[in-house]
Amino acid sequence: MSTTPQPHPTTAAGAPPPPGGPADDSGAFAWLRALGPRGRRAFGGAFGGYALDSYDYFTLPLSMVAISAYFALDTGQTGLFTTVTLVVSAVGGALAGVLADRVGRVKALMLTVITYAVFTVACGFAPNYETLLLFRALQGLGFGGEWAVGAILVAEYATAKHRGRTLGAIQSAWAVGWGLAVVVYTLVFQFLDEGLAWRVMFFTGALPALLVIYVRRNVSDAPQAAEARKQSREKGSFAAIFQPGMLRTTLFAVLLSTGVQGGYYTLSTWIPTYLKTERGLSVVGTGGYLAVLITGAFIGYLTGGYLTDLLGRKKNIALFAFLSALCILSFSAIPEGANGTLLVVSFPLGFCMSAIFSGFGSFLSELYPTAVRGTGQGFTYNAGRGIGAIFPTLVGFLANSWGVGGALVFGALAYGIAVVALLGLPETRGKELT
Repeated sequence: MSTTPQPHPTTAAGAPPPPGGPADDSGAFAWLRALGPRGRRAFGGAFGGYALDSYDYFTLPLSMVAISAYFALDTGQTGLFTTVTLVVSAVGGALAGVLADRVGRVKALMLTVITYAVFTVACGFAPNYETLLLFRALQGLGFGGEWAVGAILVAEYATAKHRGRTLGAIQSAWAVGWGLAVVVYTLVFQFLDEGLAWRVMFFTGALPALLVIYVRRNVSDAPQAAEARKQSREKGSFAAIFQPGMLRTTLFAVLLSTGVQGGYYTLSTWIPTYLKTERGLSVVGTGGYLAVLITGAFIGYLTGGYLTDLLGRKKNIALFAFLSALCILSFSAIPEGANGTLLVVSFPLGFCMSAIFSGFGSFLSELYPTAVRGTGQGFTYNAGRGIGAIFPTLVGFLANSWGVGGALVFGALAYGIAVVALLGLPETRGKELT
């Protein structure tokens, strides 16, 4: 694997040179100009897809308390919702990666969006726990694939100099979707009975269908990368990413993804429940705390994108893995009654646990050649997500005796695993993609 050539201005793959020459290669939005017209449309499609992916995902954690009461579930059963979603998303993401290498990034993107939208809506019709668990699992098929496919689509348009910031901006869409879900949750649960409100939350998951229309009409694969993919004999293959030359990279990338996502999903799954059940916050109060957390997350994604270009992919991930673990321990150690302190800590917690993701889209894209980039990124990111799913489940079962706050400390352990994984991976800052 290529490691650390000095980054230099390049033209985005398949896009015309940005207007105005070198002067346009600086400034806060140089990364956006460098994408070119086609790249900016691809960015819009991927950003929208990931934001709505996030929105559909958070319909469950935000509704967890109401669903638990409706079906009389314990914390172990509710934790299983997240585990099933993430495990099945690992399968969906891996398959979407192969599909992206075989039929193209845009077609695979549309398929993943349609899948997660259809099954999110289906969750709203579930008559019992088992059916809801099944529909949530099937929603995971689309949820798992969208990020990997959208990130690759944009990465192949982005220049080497700006790829970290560009993919960091894509990651920030997760905070946008999360924030939108919290706003809708606050309104729906304020005005409707909880027994109906959680179903309405899932019904709003139909929104992504509108995005598919935009993507089909306006977005295309990066021409240079598409041509390279067509000329390759491999065409997306799981066997290819386990060949001797790629095996080490694949295994350590899975381990990295396991650690980062294990920590993240532990927090995103259980913090709404923790705020309502152990901190005694109302629907509006919970929404307020989450707003601070999400604001930190949005700024963290953008900051992490800048730092991953400045420091390198590995240093950015290591820095925020350490800070995220520290924030988890601080958050869970705040004593009862100190909700003001909890609010203050929510901002850096959201910031750090999100900034660590900003380098993922560029890093994983740069670890694999064009012909198997979708397969490699789709498999490693989502296999890590599936394995990392044990962490929120562990919290769910331990919460019965330790309390949710006490069990959250296992998220810090996950970030330690991520740091260890970095030892087996090369630095890829400045690598060109064709």
